Order: sequence, then C-alpha cells, then structure tokens
Amino acid sequence: MTNSQIFFSPGKLMLTGEYLVLDGALSLAIPTQQGQSLKVNKVNGHGNLHWRAFNYKGDVWFETIFEILPSVINTVSEDSKVILLKKILENARALNPDFLNQTNNYIVETHLDFPNQWGLGSSSTLLTNIAHWAKVDPLSLFKISMEGSGYDIAVAIEAKPLLYELVNGKPQWKCIEFEPAFSQELYFVYLEKKQISSNEIAAYKLLNKPSKDIIERVSEISKELTNAHDLKAFDLLLNEHEILISTILKTETIKQKLFADYKGCIKSLGAWGGDFAMISGTQNLNYFITKGYNTIIPWEKMVKK
Repeated sequence: MTNSQIFFSPGKLMLTGEYLVLDGALSLAIPTQQGQSLKVNKVNGHGNLHWRAFNYKGDVWFETIFEILPSVINTVSEDSKVILLKKILENARALNPDFLNQTNNYIVETHLDFPNQWGLGSSSTLLTNIAHWAKVDPLSLFKISMEGSGYDIAVAIEAKPLLYELVNGKPQWKCIEFEPAFSQELYFVYLEKKQISSNEIAAYKLLNKPSKDIIERVSEISKELTNAHDLKAFDLLLNEHEILISTILKTETIKQKLFADYKGCIKSLGAWGGDFAMISGTQNLNYFITKGYNTIIPWEKMVKK
C-alpha cells in the first residue's frame, strides 16, 4: 500500500524592515515564484523514514535515514542539516503525537526550485511543508525549532505579499495587493554571497536597540511603499530606508560599498552583505555583469502573483 501527499511553499524576499522587524517594525515581504516541494510516500513497514533532498538541478544534495522510535527519531548522522531536520520532525511530533508512527515506513523527497545559496527560504519552506504534513501550526513549529521573526513562515503560509510585525512578540500580518505599476523597472541581483541569517541576527542583537522614532519611520516607509505611484517616490523611500538601517548597523549600504557609481536605487534585502539586492531603473544592466554579478532576475520572473 502506498499513500502519497505533496506539499509546496513559496520562497520569500523581505523588502523593508530587515533586522528592525525583531524590534516591532512593520515589514513588507513578498513571495517568490520559486519555492520548495515535499513529497511523502507512506508504505507498509516498521518505522523507517528515508529522506532525500534534491537541488534545483535535480541532483540529490543530501540523503539520510531516520528510525522512528516511540520517544525519539533516531539517526546516526552528525551532519548539521540532518540534526536540524531531526529537530523539526521531533518538534512536529511533539505538537501532534499522531504524526509519524512505527507501523509505517516513509519515503520523503524535497525539491528546491532555486539554488540553495540564494537565501530565498530553503529552511522556512521546508519547515512550513513539514508543518502542513504534520497538521500543526507552522508558526508554533517555527517558534520551537528556529530563531527569527517568523515573517518568512507567514509568507510561505499565505503565498501573498504581506505587511508583518511582532506585537508584544506575537506575529501579526495583513495580506495585501502589491504589484507596482513600474515593476518592469525592478530587478533582483544576486550578490554571490550567502548570508547565515542566524549569525546576522545574533550580531544585530549585540548593537544598541534602535530608537522608537526609527522603528516608527521604518514602519511608515513599509506602508508608504505600497502606495508609491511612481518609481521616483519608490526610490526615495528605499534610499531613506537604506540610510536608516546603515546608521543602525554602522556599516555602508550595499550601494556605497559595491555600486557607488550606479545611478539608480539599490536596496539590500534580508541580511545585509549577501543574498539579493533589488535595483531600480533599466540603465545598462551590463553594469552589474561587468562587476561579476551575473544573476539578474526581473520582478515578473521572481515575484509570485
């Protein structure tokens, strides 16, 4: 007997509020067309879980076998990826004791649509898919399994643009329509460096807490961006946002550091210094290619509608 299930969650990009969302700022986030799927085949057996993870090229990038026991999900692997996966599975079973039992074997495949290093949410999409499989609340599973604001989980759940914030530490969000009329002039450039979000969050927490005024202004910018009617107004808001975050982090903006002579706006996304940046304007895109940044994706090919 075989019982198959398939789950899919989109990736994400945070346009505003990076870092400050942890201190209550309102963040604007969008889903990506690319995401991650999880396929589960449940077959007769005695509690083995065979897991294979495929990258966007269709190649297996890690594989492991778990033994499902009454009080633990056992593995002999010491690979950090396997240990995190074991933690998520055990936490899911803690939230739903009916999840995973010893009277079946499970064959699980995950498939990423994007390169692992892109930072679009390989972990958040995995956790959300597991939560749907386990029939538990994704944010509850996230809270006991990972660190962060949880905005990426909200995007994976809703698959829509949203405004997200932590109110007294509890996630709140509102789905919105967000398709700028000038989106044909917006692009995403991969900065050829993967940032580890947990490390960046830890570093941010060592800095002085931003003032209430800055948090409120970042929240206002997030709202105002959704109503920006032209590229000029959009760019002005993003540039102001970059300066605010730069001041808090005591570091140069990505434009100052790498693209000082580019005439359009360049906005860091997520953890600063890596992953993607959003650029505006259709001035010579070869500018970025000549600097070694070859992955340039138009808005309409990146953002899920």
